[in-house]
Amino acid sequence: MPHPHRNRSGHTQHVNAKHPVFLQPPTLTQPSVPHSPSPALAPDIIGLGDTGSTDFGDAGPMDDEDPLQSSAEFFGAARPCDAEGVFLPPGTPPPPLTEKTLDDWTPYKSHVEFELADYLFTKNQTPAHSINHLLNIWAASLIQARSKATLFPDHHDVYRTIDNTPLGDVKWQSFSVKYTGTIPDEGAPPWMADSHDIWFRDPCDVVQNMLANPDFAAEMDLQPYHWGWAQADIISKDADTHGSTFVPVILGSDKTTVSVATGQNDYYPLYASISNVRNNVRRAHRNAVVVVAFLAMPKTTKEHADTPGFRNFRHQLFHSSLSFILKNLKPAMMKPEVARFGDGHYWRVVYGLGPYIADYEEQVLLTCILRNWCAKCLSHRGNLDEISLSCSRAHADALIEECDSGTLRFEYGLVGELVPFTNDFPRADIHELLAPDLLHQLIKGAYKDHLVDWVEKYLLQTHGKRQASIILDDIDRRIAAVPPFPGLRRFPQGRHFKQWTGDDSKALMKVYLPAIEGYVPTDVVCAFHALLEFCYLVRRNVITEKSLLEIQDALTRFHTYHEVFRTTGVVPTFSLPQQHSMTHYVYLIRLFGAPNGLCSSIMELKHIKAVKEPWRRSSRYKALGQMLLTNQCLDKLAASRVDFRIRGMLSGTCLSSVLASLGNFLISTFKFQFPYGPAPCRFCFTMKGRKWAQSVPALASKLHIPHLVDLVRQFLTEQLYPDKELTEVPVGIMDCPHFDGRIRVFNSAVSTFFAPSDLSGIGGMKREYIRVSPKWRNGHARKDCVFVITDLNAHGMQGMDIAQVLTFFSFRLRGVYYPCAVVRWFNRVGDAPDNDTGMWMVKSSSTGDHVFAVIHVDTIFRSAHLIPVYGTDPLPSVIKPHHVLEIFTLFYVNKYADYHAFEIAC
Repeated sequence: MPHPHRNRSGHTQHVNAKHPVFLQPPTLTQPSVPHSPSPALAPDIIGLGDTGSTDFGDAGPMDDEDPLQSSAEFFGAARPCDAEGVFLPPGTPPPPLTEKTLDDWTPYKSHVEFELADYLFTKNQTPAHSINHLLNIWAASLIQARSKATLFPDHHDVYRTIDNTPLGDVKWQSFSVKYTGTIPDEGAPPWMADSHDIWFRDPCDVVQNMLANPDFAAEMDLQPYHWGWAQADIISKDADTHGSTFVPVILGSDKTTVSVATGQNDYYPLYASISNVRNNVRRAHRNAVVVVAFLAMPKTTKEHADTPGFRNFRHQLFHSSLSFILKNLKPAMMKPEVARFGDGHYWRVVYGLGPYIADYEEQVLLTCILRNWCAKCLSHRGNLDEISLSCSRAHADALIEECDSGTLRFEYGLVGELVPFTNDFPRADIHELLAPDLLHQLIKGAYKDHLVDWVEKYLLQTHGKRQASIILDDIDRRIAAVPPFPGLRRFPQGRHFKQWTGDDSKALMKVYLPAIEGYVPTDVVCAFHALLEFCYLVRRNVITEKSLLEIQDALTRFHTYHEVFRTTGVVPTFSLPQQHSMTHYVYLIRLFGAPNGLCSSIMELKHIKAVKEPWRRSSRYKALGQMLLTNQCLDKLAASRVDFRIRGMLSGTCLSSVLASLGNFLISTFKFQFPYGPAPCRFCFTMKGRKWAQSVPALASKLHIPHLVDLVRQFLTEQLYPDKELTEVPVGIMDCPHFDGRIRVFNSAVSTFFAPSDLSGIGGMKREYIRVSPKWRNGHARKDCVFVITDLNAHGMQGMDIAQVLTFFSFRLRGVYYPCAVVRWFNRVGDAPDNDTGMWMVKSSSTGDHVFAVIHVDTIFRSAHLIPVYGTDPLPSVIKPHHVLEIFTLFYVNKYADYHAFEIAC
């Protein structure tokens, strides 16, 4: 039987007429008093009937049409214009970002008021009654000091002032939707009569705020690359677009965590960003990812929950809602509009739908397919790893045109009754736009849910339940015994707990491989090694052609070695969508660039600020309305801070600015009360601690290193005569490097290094503490290991050695300051990493004169993480993390400790 709708456009008209439709423009609604316990917002209801449909217009030209001119002509000539869109002569400076004076704190009265409001609302998230209590105490202290200064009288004034901020203000709007198809006279399902409210913000205003943010001015790309060039070829057919810049809008949705956070299942957030902002900005959580909507999640009785009618209604409601929310972007997708950028210039921009961030369940919803099918290619669900063509909008339309519903479902996994929201927008193909998802596809999917679970199944199948339980307990003890490392999550009871988070899975990846070695076949170890390398390579901040070859090689090795799970009968098939997605990564990286800026973990971290924390500070009664207001006020405060900082009004601290305004006399008078100021310049290592030993002999006694005095003399010889051999060093008494003065001992140092692939600042710099504590957290001693640079001309581990820091100390000699570390060396085993695990191996230096050394802290690169080579013997339960560096002699240099370690320990 042929499909009742001959093509997608005809089906779109049917869905809009008989299913979710929006007949009126959304009402602009704005709650007035933020964050009070009064009843929350009541959304305006839009009447729905069965009398019309929403016309979203033509879908635009298809991607396979030949371009009339190159995208280089379209974007290479992109140039600024004035507010009316008239192009400016080359070299025209931008207009000033603002006409405000340097003392204009509007709507705040002063620097003090702004900092107080920002602290109470953003940083401390102070409840209303606590704000009133604090302001009363503050007012009393001012009155007692006979000051004429005033602050906010109560929390209402704080909220009112924040709400009056004109910057970053994008109002929340709402619309309602309900089923408008045929309703049976008797026995109608209850969901057919339900109305669903959707709250959203105009995406045009949200995107323009991002473009105009001065904070992003230096991190904004005006010319497209990768996928954007193909879009530019299509856009450039229209001569009116020449000289414009392309602004792809990134979208992402995640319904699971929102429903948990709000305590209900009615809404989940839709996030938006723009591709022009670089990955490091999106990952740094600087308002480059914004919640733009809370979508509806219809519910019904158990009797009707699994019926095709309700399921299709729920899915089409999602797509129709997105089409309606994003419709204001559509005019500028075809004709340029003028937008101001953070550098002050106006540019003509053309919008487009960019990559969509979603986990697999969300991808199924977005692409209108059935579970266990791939959203990116045409491989059959029974053999996903077969080589096949990519899915496309044109192919789906052709299938719907020619095939009946049963054929669509069973042969292609396609739900023909549904229409993706991207069909209502030009140049948009949802199959192409789906971005790779490192968190759910690789970390939670292929690694945790597949390989880790398969290891347990293998042990049960091979050894039986009792012996497998003994082995799993020993694996847990090995994981729990791993030495501490900065940023490493601990597993004191092993890995057996009920609720796994993404952070738990990431932490397990770092320590699991050495723990299972000896209990599983070598091919299993190699499979883990290949998958870990794949995950860490695709997570890099910069991916080169060489990296792509390494990624493909890791994937090939993974497919080779994971066959051991099939040959041993652990799994019957590898047709798993999350694992299969790995085959598309090289193509998607070429299309969209490094995946670390398009990962769902960015949304989940944003979810904390946009949903969880606003919900916690609400009254819990109709919490969503209060959450909307909280998000709006947070955006206003963030925009104000950027505006004040760009104008140079936030230099120093609040106290320093007030003292400066009162004159030099008061600054000198109050100097002893002001311990905070602009941070001084620091070297890579900043030492902190307390007195422990005050001379080298005393330190030698504490560390049980009798020849420490000789080691210090050798260190000074190397420092004073770096270009001479020991036989060439003068032996005269005045030239002999001898030190018998006072030293200072420290328990930690701070290393600062460039690690853009890890969680770091926007510039990619990361700070890390190296601990050498005799009683870490009032417990046992902790002595971290470090990478020591020994050859600047060699790459990776070839130019570094591993050492354990026993203490940090410093001294002065002949006016020169020497920050030092006493270390115990580890020797590399072999000239290459271990073939099975991919990690270098080192062993303790236990004999000879070169066990210990005194080194300059400038030679220390950063912390190193060592994990014992456990072998095949069970680990006694008495062995704890503080024991292993002393008990074991052979270790792996854990390159999976973080992404930076992976790059340097190669």
